[in-house]
Amino acid sequence: MGIPSEMRDAWINSRKSILIASPSEEQKILNAKRCTQEGVRAGVMAASIACVASAVPTLVAVRVIPWAKANLNYTAQALIISAASIAAYFITADKTILECARRNSRAEYDKTAQQVGSNAA
Repeated sequence: MGIPSEMRDAWINSRKSILIASPSEEQKILNAKRCTQEGVRAGVMAASIACVASAVPTLVAVRVIPWAKANLNYTAQALIISAASIAAYFITADKTILECARRNSRAEYDKTAQQVGSNAA
């Protein structure tokens, strides 16, 4: 199927702006990409730790505790482990991205305040 070539070309041309991005906007885009990569990296690390931290007790409980042995099949075990991993990933990635954005915003504010202060003097 796909998109007809005329529609695709019109869509691509509409995305191209007449204005050229300023260096400060390019820096903001680079900062956003860096923050996203930093968030993904931290999220993967937290998810891997959460995976191990939830897998060990889950698998031990299924072999030792009679209720867990009777009621937690392989699917339930996988859901417990993956839920912990997914939650850790998204929570950590979100916090990391927000912290990085806050840091960039603060740096931009300080830079602007210095420029205003030097112009006033």
